[in-house]
Amino acid sequence: MTMHTIWHSMAWPLLKILGSLSLSLLVANLIEALNWTRLLSRFSRPLIRAGHMQDVVGASFSMAFFSGLAANTMLSEAHQQGRLTDRELVLANLFNSLPTYFLHLPTMIFVTVPFLGTAAAIYVGMTLGAAMLRSLGIVLAGRVILPPIPEGCVECQLPEKGPTWREALHKSWRRFKKRIAKICLITAPIYAAMVALNSWGFFTAAEKFIADHLSFMDWLSPKAASIVMFGMVAEFTAGLAAAGALLHGGELPVKEVVLALMLGNLLSTPMRAFRHQFPYYAGIFRPALAAKLIVYNQVLRAASLLVVALGYYFLG
Repeated sequence: MTMHTIWHSMAWPLLKILGSLSLSLLVANLIEALNWTRLLSRFSRPLIRAGHMQDVVGASFSMAFFSGLAANTMLSEAHQQGRLTDRELVLANLFNSLPTYFLHLPTMIFVTVPFLGTAAAIYVGMTLGAAMLRSLGIVLAGRVILPPIPEGCVECQLPEKGPTWREALHKSWRRFKKRIAKICLITAPIYAAMVALNSWGFFTAAEKFIADHLSFMDWLSPKAASIVMFGMVAEFTAGLAAAGALLHGGELPVKEVVLALMLGNLLSTPMRAFRHQFPYYAGIFRPALAAKLIVYNQVLRAASLLVVALGYYFLG
């Protein structure tokens, strides 16, 4: 790898990730130091009450609409302080699926509409429905698994009055310095390893292997299967381009195009999610825990997409 390649594919993206992590860590620490988690948790109070979840989970859920990094950092801090058990942490992280989806919703809309036209509403609506299904499922799981929070105590663990801005900034900076060095030492080598594996063609080969062994796609027409293939061996927009060409050319009906895109999304995302999420997840959580959270997220995501796709297949 040349210096130019190292800078553009590794050093500069890593600096941006570490910068985002640092900012998110500072914001999360400051919000907690100022006791703003009380205010944020009010927006999701009905859901976290129904799911027997704590106030910090509601605060993280609300924060995830603006920053997934800050939301996960908030959960990690609470877990390290013993305020969240491992089980509560996993459920809380999965619970943030819906606001995390909304962070990417504008981009998805602006990318899909030019390719799919009105069919984009169906595709985006199905992925939105899957995200809502995931959060609802976590609320129900929390209600079954977690002990109930005493009535009126969703916010009672936080003091009424927070510290001054000076005190909060001092406390936030002190905690930030303790964690940022550890985050950098974990994130940098993992990100470098991911870049190296990508440059050696590991992920491309893995995606191609999966695409070459999809015998269960016999129910799809060859043209629809090509949408899935393009979406897996290239980027998401390649699948959209293939779908748009077939759709506008009258080669495939809307239903088959949407189902092919859903299948390509379901099959291609786990590998890409691990490749892009694991470096910064490992900087926020322990590497083993980070891997477990990503696996749980992808399993739940795949299950929800499959439920929605089957519903559309049989009822649409």
